[in-house]
Amino acid sequence: MDRAKTSLSEGSIGSDFLQLDVREAPPGGLADWLAGQLRAAIADGRLPIGGRLPASRVLAAELRVSRGVVTEAYQRLIDDGHAAGRGRAGTVVVAAPVTAPDPAPVRAPAKVITPLPGIEVFDAIRAAPARIDLTPGVPDLTAFPRAAWLRAERAVLDELAPSHFGYGDPRGAPAMRLAVSRWLARNRGIRVDPGEIIVVAGVAQALTLVGEVLRQHGVDEIAVEDPSSLGARQHLHHCGLATPPVPVDDDGVRVADLRAPAVLLTPAHQFPMGVVLGGERRRELMRWAAGGGIVVEDDYDAEHRYDRAPVSAVRSMLPEVCYMGSVSKLLAPALRVGWLLAPPRFHADLVAAKRFADLGNAVLAQLVLARLMETGELERQLRVVRARHRRRRDAMIRALAVSLPSAIVHGAAAGLHLTITFGTEVDDVAVAAAALAEGVKVQPLSWHRQGTGRPGLVLGYAARTATEIEDGVAVLGRLVKSPQRTVKSM
Repeated sequence: MDRAKTSLSEGSIGSDFLQLDVREAPPGGLADWLAGQLRAAIADGRLPIGGRLPASRVLAAELRVSRGVVTEAYQRLIDDGHAAGRGRAGTVVVAAPVTAPDPAPVRAPAKVITPLPGIEVFDAIRAAPARIDLTPGVPDLTAFPRAAWLRAERAVLDELAPSHFGYGDPRGAPAMRLAVSRWLARNRGIRVDPGEIIVVAGVAQALTLVGEVLRQHGVDEIAVEDPSSLGARQHLHHCGLATPPVPVDDDGVRVADLRAPAVLLTPAHQFPMGVVLGGERRRELMRWAAGGGIVVEDDYDAEHRYDRAPVSAVRSMLPEVCYMGSVSKLLAPALRVGWLLAPPRFHADLVAAKRFADLGNAVLAQLVLARLMETGELERQLRVVRARHRRRRDAMIRALAVSLPSAIVHGAAAGLHLTITFGTEVDDVAVAAAALAEGVKVQPLSWHRQGTGRPGLVLGYAARTATEIEDGVAVLGRLVKSPQRTVKSM
């Protein structure tokens, strides 16, 4: 009797049932092939929801492949949300793939993606229907730690005094500011007194508050990296600030080119190109700031580093920096919770601006987050999503190598997105518009440029499964190879 088959537990399904034949697999693609076969079996019901997959060693023995092939295939199903690891209970089928609708009904409203987007563009693109959303800036929302959040919320409510339900300090709950100060010390190398911290409704509000206060202090322009976030520039323009561009190269922003009295930077993981501000450039920046320059640091996704420990924040070396961070890229943007570290010369004015904006953030969410930070749950969540995001990053790199081999990939070492660039003949706005018409959302790199540069696309991977990433990139590859729709007229 075959030991491998007899060791299958009741309720699991073996390869004999699926009639798997490894000879059908393409060379070098065993894990991809096996994951596809299992996914198809889940979709058509041969592997029912609640069914347990064979132990990896058992299936490997049956197929006569290495155990690593099976574990990688199982991991892809887990990443896609179709299976879940249940410890000693094994790997269990938890959801069937959703059959993608025909491309024809998925039609985006006309002119959502245009060469000169207006202030409403991000609302419009979020509302546009799509099968696969590869826009940047969103983490894996399915990984939100609901159970940990509920436990923390119950614990907070059990301990909360009635006075906490009244109006609070506009700077934020003291427990939250203390927890943030400790979190920043552990994870970003920043030593800060809790009294310097202002809890805000995300980096977007922090930018608006900083913009208002800079205007009060006579500043009418703030330099930005080029390329840089279109959304950030829109917020600054709303405050009446001009945003002169400063070029970015492989070492980050070219500090020597700074002419404005202030600058907004993303030094740990430059958006959208992904470069890190180099050591010599940081020293140049410190000398520039010592001469009176104002540095505003957006530390938007620095925790998500895949090749080494995250780079320390500039604020860790330069206490005069206006520093902004949030949990939008770690937990969920919908929480609308972030923090602003205000240097002494702007602190009172920023607190006043926050007071008049909304009297302070909702206290309950602050206290729950503070508990997650203090108990180590947020670090555990970071480890979980960092591993998952890295696998999805790898899936996108593989997909790009297949479907867009001529594209240059930027920013793979960290973050939640990749940027790819093409030769100058590609019209990235036309590619993004055509992709949206086929149900795939991406952002053209030219949206984020003020000067000239190579066209490209900014692609988020964290919120999508490996299968969705492969399908979306395949659409992009086909469109880029379609000259009548995506090539600039010469």
